[in-house]
Amino acid sequence: MEKKFDKKFTWVIKDFSSLQSVNILSDIFVVRGCKWQLNAYKGNKVQNFLSLFLEVAGYGSLPSGWRRHARFRLIVVNQRSETLSRQLEGQNWFEEKANGWGFQSMLSLDEINAKDSGFLVNKELKIVVEIELLEVIGKVDVNGFHLLSSEVESVSRMFEKHPETASEVHLKNPNLRTGYMSLLLSLIDTLCQSPHKLPKDDLGEAYYALESLTDAGFKLDWLEKKISQVSERKEKEKDGEIRKKAVEKELKDLKEKCSDLEAQLEKEKSEALAAKTPISFDDIIQ
Repeated sequence: MEKKFDKKFTWVIKDFSSLQSVNILSDIFVVRGCKWQLNAYKGNKVQNFLSLFLEVAGYGSLPSGWRRHARFRLIVVNQRSETLSRQLEGQNWFEEKANGWGFQSMLSLDEINAKDSGFLVNKELKIVVEIELLEVIGKVDVNGFHLLSSEVESVSRMFEKHPETASEVHLKNPNLRTGYMSLLLSLIDTLCQSPHKLPKDDLGEAYYALESLTDAGFKLDWLEKKISQVSERKEKEKDGEIRKKAVEKELKDLKEKCSDLEAQLEKEKSEALAAKTPISFDDIIQ
């Protein structure tokens, strides 16, 4: 079975036939924290052909040594019959010296512009790209923070849930920005521990870390509430342990008392039974 791609992005080029620019750029889209865009040429790479490339967006701002290994599929959609769509696949390393890959002869302009071809509908050309990100080397830019590939999913989910988190962070130094983000991730990891494994000192340090992040411009009202909840759970866990031990002791005492009572009961039964037994002739004459 064919492995699914991570992401699909659809690009609609309006008034395609009348566009005169050397190249046409799509909006930037994100796949697992990595920014991409499509670049199309109308006969400027290969005469009378649409050339289409997948490129790393904003690669100039990425740290030195970055590399991304990706499998991708580029599709010029036939809007009348999907089976007539033109699609080509590639698998390449994207890096500083080769930040874009694609196909110079994707589809002839004659085919695109042919009457009732299905490629141009209402003067619009529809292009789809599907990407599977195989490997990322170096740090990835997510909202201006340079992250390890292992951190991308967590940070992306955080920004998806709380997009305002870093909206007022104005630090220019990328190392400082990354350092604060690492602190934030460490704080979240700390709170993810089970309350009984979380030392009380760590909770105190969590409040100091939160204050430091807030001073740097992070908006973390949502995280402050979570720290308070964890602190409350920690106290409840402590109180619960005290109550549990008290109940365990009481239960132990009751079990011991029950054991003593059972022994006493057996003794009383034995004595009562002996009292009911008739005296024998031998007992009388002895």
